[in-house]
Amino acid sequence: MTMVVTQPCIGCKDKACLPVCPVECFHEDESMVYIDPDECIDCGACVPECPTEAIFYEDDVPDQWKGFVEINAKKSQECPSAHE
Repeated sequence: MTMVVTQPCIGCKDKACLPVCPVECFHEDESMVYIDPDECIDCGACVPECPTEAIFYEDDVPDQWKGFVEINAKKSQECPSAHE
């Protein structure tokens, strides 16, 4: 299981979730931040930090945002920050 960033993050990019991540699994592009499922350790530290309540455990992603599981996996690899 992994954490997943969903639709409410689009355009927000508050980034309060980034400093609390012990493994730095977040990556970003111009639209939002994404969690790399291969790097995430499922600690949940990012969840209470998200002001838009956009981060969920993979199994708890609301049905209307289930597509973000795949989006996070794909986009986290494509983001420029993934290669820094």
